[in-house]
Amino acid sequence: MFPKVAGVIVLSLILSFYPPLSGLAIPFFVVGMAIVFVIESVRVVPQQSAWVVERLGKYHAVLEPGLNVIVPFIDRVAYRHSLKEVPLDVPEQTCITRDNTQLAVDGIIYYQVTDPKLASYGSSDPITAITQLAQTTLRSEVGKMELDRTFESRDEINRQVVAVLDEAGRTWGVKVLRYEIKNLTPPEAILRSMQAQITAEREKRALIAKSEGQKQEEINLA
Repeated sequence: MFPKVAGVIVLSLILSFYPPLSGLAIPFFVVGMAIVFVIESVRVVPQQSAWVVERLGKYHAVLEPGLNVIVPFIDRVAYRHSLKEVPLDVPEQTCITRDNTQLAVDGIIYYQVTDPKLASYGSSDPITAITQLAQTTLRSEVGKMELDRTFESRDEINRQVVAVLDEAGRTWGVKVLRYEIKNLTPPEAILRSMQAQITAEREKRALIAKSEGQKQEEINLA
């Protein structure tokens, strides 16, 4: 706003010092300031958005989608929030299972702002708060399980993370819709051991199938 006002004042002063147009200085100033006032008082909020307005530094109102009017010089749009579902990556971290195995885990959160006022003032940084709480909860849940069970219990872990985040998110004006584990990665040595076990099981099943096939063939020949 202030650059526009300064521009009107400067142009008015220039006109006042130019004799042929000096009589237009005051009308130009009045009209210019009126235009600036109108421009700065009108705010068009996009669909699926909410803007938080402060008046003289204090919370005043939430602007809904569509045409809104504020008071220039007194009101200002302090925060702009999207009300759409937003994905948020949770960085990879190392968790320790109940049987003391390190497990690298990362995931993704889907959240939505439900209360623009709380989202603005409930936390200085709600996104960081959500991410850190998700990581803390994930470490806690993985720590309750042995390694084998973590691979079978992704949905259970996801649900527990969502439950904790959704409870905390109420004070931040945010609803956590879902959480999804992207990767569960054990150490390389354990991966090799698991692969060897899978290979051994596959070979065992193949031998059993072959043996049963030979028995069936002998029965048929008899």
